[in-house]
Amino acid sequence: MAIAGAQLAIGIAALAAFAAPVVHAQSYPVKPVRLIVPWSAGSGTDLMSRSLAAKMTEALGQQVIVDNRGGAGALIGSEAAAKSAPDGYTLYVGGSVSMAISPALYTRVAYDPIRDFAPVSLVSQFSNALSVHPSVPAKNVKELIAIGRSRPGDLLMGSAGNGSTSHLAGELFKKMTRVNMTHVPYKSGGQLVVGVVSGESHLSFSPVSTALTHMKTGKLRTLGVTSTRRLPSLPELPTVGETVPGYEFGGWQAVFAPAGTSPDHVRRLNAAILKAINTPEFKDYLAKEGSELVGSAPEQLAVFLRAEVTKNAELIRSAGIKAE
Repeated sequence: MAIAGAQLAIGIAALAAFAAPVVHAQSYPVKPVRLIVPWSAGSGTDLMSRSLAAKMTEALGQQVIVDNRGGAGALIGSEAAAKSAPDGYTLYVGGSVSMAISPALYTRVAYDPIRDFAPVSLVSQFSNALSVHPSVPAKNVKELIAIGRSRPGDLLMGSAGNGSTSHLAGELFKKMTRVNMTHVPYKSGGQLVVGVVSGESHLSFSPVSTALTHMKTGKLRTLGVTSTRRLPSLPELPTVGETVPGYEFGGWQAVFAPAGTSPDHVRRLNAAILKAINTPEFKDYLAKEGSELVGSAPEQLAVFLRAEVTKNAELIRSAGIKAE
């Protein structure tokens, strides 16, 4: 999958040279490494992080321990990570919400995604699925656009809440297609799926992983995915961009360290992550979740992050999105 904004389609094979052993202090790490996850136990990010931590433990020869710091839409854990000692023993799983959306959405955020973190590596990217309730007669994206333009404001677009990835994906669609839909924010992704399956809302841009079950049972009709190319796990689904040129939106997960962490430690951690995510077990886990594997060098993650921060801030501003 091409990466949004920075267009970083990076295969693990292309990073083999970077992932090779680097010259570093052989004494590092000499104790367990903490991996802060700014979401509660059992969340999608938590489950991915635990799978990653297990494989990183093997690669580093030291235990990587998941430290859940959920609350306040990932702000609590993100702030804790930003304020941690830059000694190489604290890592942080940042994503599209905590690093590229929340800083633009909230007026008081106690961390700066670019200033306060040292990029280590991208891990994965996930797409959203544009799904409609069966009562909506559209069989493809083109027909949905035609319906929306003929009935301005009638289509109810559900989301997991103001500023969620499902909300921003929908707002970008509205902006690029000039379709006026009414936004219906729910309190969670679970409530959103229930709302669309029941017909309370007409459509949503939910993560593919949350829509899979209802796609298979016919309770939702999926018209397309928001990635730049079709997903290998769902090749029959077109991308929204095939109808709306240039449209792309997706979430992502990456590993960061506190700013000031030794470049040697960052390189060691990067090599461990690339080794971890290239294992068959981790690849299989991501495939089952509807996500795709993405690895990167620290410098590439830095470029990607800046592009994501800029893109989402502009979308939030132009759509007039406010925090709930």
